[in-house]
Amino acid sequence: ASLPPLSKSGHATHCKRCLSGLPSSQVDIDPAKLALSFYCLGSLDVSGELEKKTKDWEREQWREWIWSQQTHGHYGTGFRASSYMTAKHSVRIGLEEHSGHDNPQIIMTYTALLSLSILRDDFSRLDRKGLLKFLRSCQNIDGSFSSEPLGGDSDLRTTFCAFAISTMLDDWSGMDVANALRFICSCRTYEGGYGQSPFGEALGGTTYCALAALRLATKQPDPLSLQDRQKTVRWLVQNQASNGGFSGRTNKDADACYCFWCGASLHVLGAGDLVDKAAMSSFIASCQFKYGGIAKVPGEHPDPYHTYLSLAAVALLPPDSSEGTSWALCPLDPLLNATDQTSSWARAHIPAPKVDDDAGI
Repeated sequence: ASLPPLSKSGHATHCKRCLSGLPSSQVDIDPAKLALSFYCLGSLDVSGELEKKTKDWEREQWREWIWSQQTHGHYGTGFRASSYMTAKHSVRIGLEEHSGHDNPQIIMTYTALLSLSILRDDFSRLDRKGLLKFLRSCQNIDGSFSSEPLGGDSDLRTTFCAFAISTMLDDWSGMDVANALRFICSCRTYEGGYGQSPFGEALGGTTYCALAALRLATKQPDPLSLQDRQKTVRWLVQNQASNGGFSGRTNKDADACYCFWCGASLHVLGAGDLVDKAAMSSFIASCQFKYGGIAKVPGEHPDPYHTYLSLAAVALLPPDSSEGTSWALCPLDPLLNATDQTSSWARAHIPAPKVDDDAGI
């Protein structure tokens, strides 16, 4: 059966609306506002709607707001989630010194760098040395990374973010790579997936984080042994449900976001052809909200998180081209989780400018 159209324009409008402001019911999103901004901007980027749906002054305003979240202190420099813990009229002198209430956060820092890349910033304001110091402050004895210096969540999500930030900086001096790789391997489970931390249940999201981090650090096309790869591929394929969606854990219901987490994991392992793409696209189509946005399951309210990850899954594992142009999205880099163009911009502009050794001769 032919798929219904993918409402790219409607999904872009939903995300643009969320960038403009959120209802009071969403006040609990404040501690993750920078991540939400990435899901909105990422949706506009992957759907090819950013230039059509936004004006130059809006993109400039968003860039300035993201830069205003860069904070520095004793443990280095990074980006906080938002200014919700900071007095509105606090005096700022240069880089604002953060208090214990608004430390930079590693997931927010990863999403800030990608958001600024989507907005094609030149990164002249990035404190690269401070960022490396921040990464070092977040690494724990077991090799994992905490979300903040000296505390916060410590699992494969935060560890992946450290690997992605190091990749974008093209500088791995902010971490003990060998120790971090040992932590990733310690999270592997008997099913072939990876848990959030050692001895945890295998999850689709953290399996993606593990596999993408391994690829980023080792630069090997297949970072797993043949036996481990087969086990992981088998578990991921089993997670595709009869309705076409993917579940994040064994025997759980399908959820649109896992179409990316599990689908991208298979793509990273070179096994994307094992995904039933038509069935996956059909499930995502059924999660579309009539006024724009994609929900976790059919009939639920949409949100930017599920909208972005659904679009990213389709970009990476598109249905047959006969389904029409509405399903055609911008190509995606599965390792950084951004469009190829945005990933290339990040890799070109975030590293410290190279000093020409012959310049002084």
